[in-house]
Amino acid sequence: MAVVNVPGSKSITARALFLAASAAGSSRLEHPLVSDDTEAFGAGLKALGYEVVATDGAWTVNGNADGPPARSATVFCRDGATPSRFLPTLAAAGKGSYEFDASPQMRRRPMKPLTDALSALGTQIQFHDQPGHHPFHLISHGIHGGELTLDAGLSSQYLSALLMLGPLTRSGLTVHVSDLVSRPYIDITMATMTAFGQTVDHDDRTFVVRPGGYRATRFEVEPDASTASYFFAAAALLGEKVTVPGLGTQSPQGDLGFVQVLEQMGAVVNQDSTNTSVTGNGRLRGITVNMRDISDTMPTLAAIAPFANAPTRINDVYNTRVKECDRIDACAENLQRMGIRVETGPDWIQIWPGEPEPATINCHGDHRIAMAFSIAGLAIPAGITLDDPSCVKKTFPAFHTELHELKRQLQLAS
Repeated sequence: MAVVNVPGSKSITARALFLAASAAGSSRLEHPLVSDDTEAFGAGLKALGYEVVATDGAWTVNGNADGPPARSATVFCRDGATPSRFLPTLAAAGKGSYEFDASPQMRRRPMKPLTDALSALGTQIQFHDQPGHHPFHLISHGIHGGELTLDAGLSSQYLSALLMLGPLTRSGLTVHVSDLVSRPYIDITMATMTAFGQTVDHDDRTFVVRPGGYRATRFEVEPDASTASYFFAAAALLGEKVTVPGLGTQSPQGDLGFVQVLEQMGAVVNQDSTNTSVTGNGRLRGITVNMRDISDTMPTLAAIAPFANAPTRINDVYNTRVKECDRIDACAENLQRMGIRVETGPDWIQIWPGEPEPATINCHGDHRIAMAFSIAGLAIPAGITLDDPSCVKKTFPAFHTELHELKRQLQLAS
């Protein structure tokens, strides 16, 4: 048995940073994730004029209810999707002139549904290169509010950004959603907003947010469910038991639903309100599963699928093609390098059982590819090699150390 201490949720940390910056007064975020993505978010807030102080195990943010204190700024969002999408939205709530840019990897990822929505609300956006992508110049005059229709079929972050913007508008915001992927992330957004004093009225496709701002607070960030998926997968793959404390049935994170996928494959799952354990039996069943709502865990399942007793098919994950890399193609490429038969379609991947061979994994600079295939390597006697092991710094800088600790606890050969 192993106990794995998973760092704070990236998704919750990013939302809490946005909301703390938007609340008049001082907020303290306990146990936030410290990684390249969240450090980019914190640096972006500082560039926008907010005071962000990091102490041991916590961040203190002095917020401003009227948008960024700085009337002009240049913000570099690095590789992070949450800073790239949330920080311009925060800037739109204020009054000023701002330059936004991101890494070449992030420049490729789409922003258009969000930037179109901000433009419709009165924000001026001038793109310097490809429309709907970084880099761009944003001029804000504050947001009156209103009603709009949004396509969030490529990323739920577009909707999350607008929901968090809603209380900062003068008259509130109503968003009708024509398509929505990864719906559980919206639950994370709404739960975090509630902690900062705001609620969202909604049905399946319409979300209504009232004006009124946010309340500064002390906020505890729970462990990251997406990160936990790798260690739960290791338990199922190796026939071991792994427990992640601090992550239980009370969590709003949809990616914790990955343990139900492992349950379908034959693992035993035990949960209470604050802990989750997965116990493998040394055998995996091949399954067919729709992962639209938990698509960040798709590479985790793909990496362990060759060890199942029948083919595994993962459906409805088109949005993974516009992540840090095309994750469907990246998973297929690396599984084929390991000698595994794979077929793909526009929004699906099917993986056949086999005997994975040692291989060099092409991470494509994607933290989730690196971490997922590291788990597969635990069951390959000669292991695997990552061409870019440091890319895990995006969300989990200590991943390799924690994986080594897992092997120590399970008494696996290094």
